[in-house]
Amino acid sequence: MWIRERAPKDVTLPAPGRGAAAREARLRSWVEHLAVPRHMFANRRQNAWACEEIAASFERSGLSVQIQGRFRNVVALPRCAAEPSAAITLVAAHYDTVADCPGADDNASGLAVMLECARVLAREPPLAVGFVAFNGEEDGLLGSHDFVTNGLCALHRPVRAAHVLDMVGFRRAWVGTQELPLPWVPASLRRPDFVGMIANGGSNSIVDSAVDSDAASPLRLVAAKTWGPLHRVLPDLARSDHFPFWSAGIPAVLWTDTGNFRNPHYHRATDTPDTLDYVFMREVAELLCAVLITPPRA
Repeated sequence: MWIRERAPKDVTLPAPGRGAAAREARLRSWVEHLAVPRHMFANRRQNAWACEEIAASFERSGLSVQIQGRFRNVVALPRCAAEPSAAITLVAAHYDTVADCPGADDNASGLAVMLECARVLAREPPLAVGFVAFNGEEDGLLGSHDFVTNGLCALHRPVRAAHVLDMVGFRRAWVGTQELPLPWVPASLRRPDFVGMIANGGSNSIVDSAVDSDAASPLRLVAAKTWGPLHRVLPDLARSDHFPFWSAGIPAVLWTDTGNFRNPHYHRATDTPDTLDYVFMREVAELLCAVLITPPRA
């Protein structure tokens, strides 16, 4: 494993303008709207409601939307592209929660950032970027496994890479509350103020692009580049919807605030919208959009 860090730039920045405040307000609004218990089985009605709400938002962004598969994944693709058969990049987040948990960070935060990226990219020239909201992540990655096994062929185009957002809303500035599933942790990683990116093999170049980007300069980024079946030694590397892509040999990156290694509200009734940092979420969305818009490295 190779760890790369991007420190916040030591520059004096102007106060956030109206655009930044509006983005933060949209992110907060989405989290507050979606933060209801929505487990696939225990909270069926709210789970189905969340599915429809996400689909409607994608449609408002001008995307072509399908509810796909037996787990009701929401798949949203551009209606037109310069090359309809060109490889596509996916942005994904799961919309279910554990039973009876509001799931603000896990994973309304990831959904909100994904929906904001869909809105922003709708104003760009046609890009080969699609979006997927997975169901059943909390029950063994059911939705993403089904999508990779049965749903990819329905796209009628190859997938270049997938960016998976799972818990991207919790940040704290003080030292001493960050843990990591590593036998050793550098002192710099003890500060719970970064967004983490986890890549493997073919997706390692994506995290290099993010680390080298000037976008969202106040955002601290810690990227873990891995190779081979390291998840057999560190099983926490395989706990989210990026893993079915890895297993299929498709480059994928997990974006995360590290979940239970940082957030004391993980899988609890206290995982509510008031615990999240919406400036942090805006910065994550801005960096992700910059990575998606930048042409891939040769």
